[in-house]
Amino acid sequence: MPGDLCEVSCVHPEAVAQARAALPDEAHVAAATSFLKLLGDPTRLKLLSALSATELCVCDLAAVVGLSESAVSHQLRLLRTGRLVAFRKAGRVVYYRLADEHVTTLLRSALEHARE
Repeated sequence: MPGDLCEVSCVHPEAVAQARAALPDEAHVAAATSFLKLLGDPTRLKLLSALSATELCVCDLAAVVGLSESAVSHQLRLLRTGRLVAFRKAGRVVYYRLADEHVTTLLRSALEHARE
């Protein structure tokens, strides 16, 4: 698009240096990208949204999102590996919750932005 390009070719060294200094290192870029990819799936976003309300077991999560327990379990395994959810066992039942406040804040921000 014409408005996307500068009309003259110039570089602002101070601005370039400031922007480069703000770039995260490659390891953090990779980790953040993986984290955001996990949030980018509609099923996982629904699961996380449900868990933002309360701790739930796999059976309850399956009922909330309308999927099989096996499908939910698979998604939870990915979310657990990505450190977005944590779990606890109570006898034979496994309960899931959001891992920490970072996940809660990011989820809330993403949904608020979508509603704007």
